This record gives sequence, C-alpha cells and structure tokens, in this order.
Amino acid sequence: MTQHTPERAFSDLDFAMMSRAIKLARRGIYTTAPNPNVGCVIVRDEEIVGEGYHHRAGEPHAEVHAMRMAGEKAVGATAYVTLEPCSHYGRTPPCAEGLIKAKVARVVCAMVDPNPKVAGRGIQMLRDAGIEVQIGLLEQDALALNPGFIKYMRTGMPFVQLKMAASLDGQSALSNGQSQWITSPAARQDVQRYRAMSGGILSTSKTVIDDNASLNVRWDDLPTSVQAQYLREELRQPVRVILDRQNHLTDALKLFHTDGERVIVSPDGDCIPLLDSADQIDLSTTLKRISDEHHINHLWVEAGATLASAMIKANLVDELIVYLAPKLMGSDGRGLIGALGLSAMADVIDLNITDVRMVGVDIRITATIKRNELR
Repeated sequence: MTQHTPERAFSDLDFAMMSRAIKLARRGIYTTAPNPNVGCVIVRDEEIVGEGYHHRAGEPHAEVHAMRMAGEKAVGATAYVTLEPCSHYGRTPPCAEGLIKAKVARVVCAMVDPNPKVAGRGIQMLRDAGIEVQIGLLEQDALALNPGFIKYMRTGMPFVQLKMAASLDGQSALSNGQSQWITSPAARQDVQRYRAMSGGILSTSKTVIDDNASLNVRWDDLPTSVQAQYLREELRQPVRVILDRQNHLTDALKLFHTDGERVIVSPDGDCIPLLDSADQIDLSTTLKRISDEHHINHLWVEAGATLASAMIKANLVDELIVYLAPKLMGSDGRGLIGALGLSAMADVIDLNITDVRMVGVDIRITATIKRNELR
C-alpha cells in the first residue's frame, strides 16, 4: 500500500464526503466493467453542490457528472474523488483538465490510479494548475471498489474468484454425478449477483454439458435488492469463456441460445488452446490472452473439482467463494476439489478466511490463499 502524508490533516467533513463518494461509486459495480467504479462529491462551504458516479465505459466519468450538477458552485470548492482524476484523452476528455477549468480549489483522492496512462499524471496536472491535492483518504475502501481493474493494471492478469458449492461434509455431487441443487435458492441468487459483478465467467464443457448451463445473468433470479436499483437493460452480460479442448459442445445447449458473448477455447473454437509441458491447457496464458482480447479484468469461475484444483495449483485464484449447504452426502460423493498432489502437512494450502455469513440456510465463506504456502 502506498503511504501518503497529507499537507493538512483530514477533517471529519473530509471523511464523511469521501465515504459518500465511495458509496456513490458502488452504484456502478454491475455496469462499469472494464472501467473502474468511481464516485465524486463536490463540496463548497460544507455543502454538497455536486455529486456523481461512473455509470459505464464510454460514458462521462464521475467527476463530469458532479461538475455538471455543481455548475458555477464548483469555483473554490473541494472535489472528493475515489480514484485519481484521469489525465489522458480516451473516449472522454481528461477529468483533471475539467476540474482545472471548473476552478476547484482542492482535490482529495482516495488513491493513485494504477493505470500507467495516469499513475500520478492527473495529480501533477492539478498541482501544476495551483490546485491543492491530497491523497490517501479511505484508501483501503477505494482499493476494495476495484480489485479487477487494479490487478489488471498492475499485473496484466484478471482478478479471479473461484466459486464452489458443497454439502457440509465437502461433497459437490453424488457418486452418480447429481448435484442440482445442493444449495438453496438464496445462495443461487447470490451467485447471480456475483456473476453480474464480473466481466467474464470461466467454466468447462463438462460443467456446461452436465448441467446444460447457460452461465449468464438471469434477471429474474437476481436478488430483489439488485432489481430495485437497476433496469434490466442496464446490467451487462459477462463474457462466457468455456474450455472445450475435445470439442464436446453442441449447438443444442442453452449456452448457445441465451444472452451473452461466448468464447470457446477449443481446436475449432474462438480461441485455440495453448498447451503446457504436461499437454494440458495453459491456464495462465489462456487467461492473459482472453483478458486482453475481450477486456476482462474480473473473472468468475464456475466449474468442477478438476478445474478448481488446476486453477489453485497454477496460483491463479485470488479469492474463494464457497457455499456450504446443511446437507450430508457421504464419502462416496464427489469431492469439492480435485487432487493437489500433497504428501506432507507442510505442503497443505492455508487460507485466510475474510468473511463468513449465512445466505439463506447456507453458509458462504470468503477466503484468500496464503501465497507463500503455494509450492
């Protein structure tokens, strides 16, 4: 984390206004990808005169919405922005330039933009124009807004969430393969919410065929809290990326008759699979390529035990989302994760559990992998 020493201490008003900007930014979590979620609040004489958030890529940024609302009241005001104002021309003009023209007196940024095209340049533009700039207020909250955007800008790889569902004794299916439905309707609604937040969904042809899965966002299955905030047409459909090395997919599957872009990784598909030294699909190279070509910086993975273990062994998983149902299926069921090839307790992969909560009758566990435990 970048440490910042403000020129003057942040006030209670500063904290309150940045908190408001972060709350505004969250309104874009289902619509902005691959752009970041950003909120902006403009304050003069301790009164909010303008505010806004980024809705979707190609549309005005948060600062523009706030400046339009503020109008002449922006002169001499303080702008609170969850991400450093951009300094380059893209599909929209640079926001740093707009704030200069609006004659704000001070800009408070929660964090520096990790985009190499910005990365401090917006801050420098503002300071060169005589505007006071402070950085680092509620930075951790701002970082949490955009894990996909931040990781992709820093590493060129997407932020990967691996979703799994199992009975309380760790089984993902019966011995005959039946798995619908282990979890409750509330948990399945929760999965729809995660899908809607992602830019892409990764799965395998086996999972698609076994469940005849569409792997898209189904409006009617989203939580009512999401439906109340958005129009159906506002929510994007994630890109569905299916690993199908053996060309098993057929046009009869729901996957080919439901909304959403598809990328089939197969010898005859949209993306020819690249193989590793073990003659398996090179997951790291494949994710990098698809992320670059299809602008995916946040990937949601829904698949069986084999892909789950392969993703973990390849050190590609940033966060685990595990749903445990109050059911027992027995040791003759199918396990949650495939073989990891471990032979000593020293090699066991440790997790950091960051959240545990009830979703309907199920338990949802959110965890990250301790990277130094991976071999």
